[in-house]
Amino acid sequence: MDVLEHFRKARNIVTMPRGAVLFSEGERGNTMYVLIQGRAEISVGGEIIESAGPGALLGEMALVSSSPRSATVTAGSEVKLVAVDVKHFDLLARESPEFARHVMMVMAERLRRMNERLKEALGELSVRGRRPR
Repeated sequence: MDVLEHFRKARNIVTMPRGAVLFSEGERGNTMYVLIQGRAEISVGGEIIESAGPGALLGEMALVSSSPRSATVTAGSEVKLVAVDVKHFDLLARESPEFARHVMMVMAERLRRMNERLKEALGELSVRGRRPR
């Protein structure tokens, strides 16, 4: 699914300036965002772990699981975004199972990247003579 094309003509596109915080780690999340234009920085514990560009989904994990945000997202440049709340998400998922699969694919890819980072960190601990727990 071309998420960017699907949302490009949305009526609720919001523009945020560089440096604006879209949401913060630990906050309750009931909205995800589709990044239409610009770059966003995703950080955990104050460390940037990913840079997202047009077409990226941001905040989907908290929306899907109704749990606190696991990351902070900051506009790395001026950004244009479309907010998708739970009601809109449910409608999109019903009308387009392809959209729901895309969201699951995004979450799976992020989980794989985090698993790789964890393996690298555990490998570094082993090299330093520390044993992972």
